[in-house]
Amino acid sequence: MTKMIYIKNASQIITMKGHSDQPAQKADMSNIGVIENGSVLTQDDKIIAVGTDEEIQSKYKEEISKADQIDATNKIVTPGLVDPHTHLVYAGTRENEYAMRLKGKTYMEIMNAGGGIHATTRTTQQADFEQLYKESKRRLDTFIKYGVTTIEAKSGYGLTTEDEIKQLEVAKQLNESHAVDIVSTFMGAHAIPMEDKDNPEKFIDLVINEMIPEVAKHKLATFNDVFCERGVFTPDQSRRILEAGKKYGLIPKIHADEIEPYAGAELAAEVGAVSADHLLKISDQGIQMMTEKNVIGVLLPGTAFFLMAEFAKARKMIDSGVPIALSTDANPGSSPTLSLQFIMNLGCLKMGMTPEEVLTATTINAAHAIGRADLIGSLEIGKMADITIFDVKNYYMLSYNYGMNHVEKVIKRGELVVG
Repeated sequence: MTKMIYIKNASQIITMKGHSDQPAQKADMSNIGVIENGSVLTQDDKIIAVGTDEEIQSKYKEEISKADQIDATNKIVTPGLVDPHTHLVYAGTRENEYAMRLKGKTYMEIMNAGGGIHATTRTTQQADFEQLYKESKRRLDTFIKYGVTTIEAKSGYGLTTEDEIKQLEVAKQLNESHAVDIVSTFMGAHAIPMEDKDNPEKFIDLVINEMIPEVAKHKLATFNDVFCERGVFTPDQSRRILEAGKKYGLIPKIHADEIEPYAGAELAAEVGAVSADHLLKISDQGIQMMTEKNVIGVLLPGTAFFLMAEFAKARKMIDSGVPIALSTDANPGSSPTLSLQFIMNLGCLKMGMTPEEVLTATTINAAHAIGRADLIGSLEIGKMADITIFDVKNYYMLSYNYGMNHVEKVIKRGELVVG
């Protein structure tokens, strides 16, 4: 049976129209397609009309009469938010490390002493499928309450073939059972296990010759990511891992230039990565090469905020032509948040982005960063009916009232799932 939803009287519809073929860059990141006094009409899982109240009411009288109606007076309507960089599937927490950092320990000091990623790896390895599923589902439930309808989820807390597969299988099951859509990334190259610390080539061989073929065989991931950072994986090691993934159809992504300049952004451009993420210490050459190759910069201000580090130079990147997306980097060690709205606040207040740019960065550009811009990220005819309704009178209020959840309703694939 056909199901229709008619959203009417919205003070603003933020369509993001016109950026589905290429991610928005420079001034285009401010072209968010605002319709005042607008309506959206959906049928089953697709959008069939977007326009002013007057336009939709005159053209679709019969459809409106059959639709469930939602009054969005004094509210704004946006595409469902997209989070393009999360570490969703893991077990346990690391609040003890938070306390250590407040007393002066650095992130890398804690990690090199067996904490950090290694601590979460131990709890994730010890957790069975059911525990991982339960903990990760709870996080997904929060994501959707905050207006996010699609996320990317990385493995990387397994560091054995069996446990990396376990993480990806949990993500696959959640994608099939939960309202939020999950796009999976294999990140076996998240850290070198403590037992291989003195012989990293042994682990790199495992990633390349066993993990990647196994992930590809079972079709458990779309992307292949690597933590390119001094003390983790060198640019040369990262290149080998990413090129190996490409042979199996896995699209490259890179954790790049987070702690220090390390040629990660340059490597992203050279290997044809869809995105380079973090970029707190990106070089001018890296910015230029990413611009030339249209590599998306996925910025994670929650990580800089939580680690009390310098923020990425979003303004410089945008003005130079790098297409920018924003993400929570949801993870237990460096960004334990599930609020993409708070990340939008930080984008404005700490990285010099405008309210328009952060909306672009959390919708259509984020969709491009996970290869889904043909389906989601904008409110256009034929696209997925993924829609978030915020209880604010205009889009400036999203970044003005910081640290709050403004979501009133969320529609996913044409079904009301929140509100």
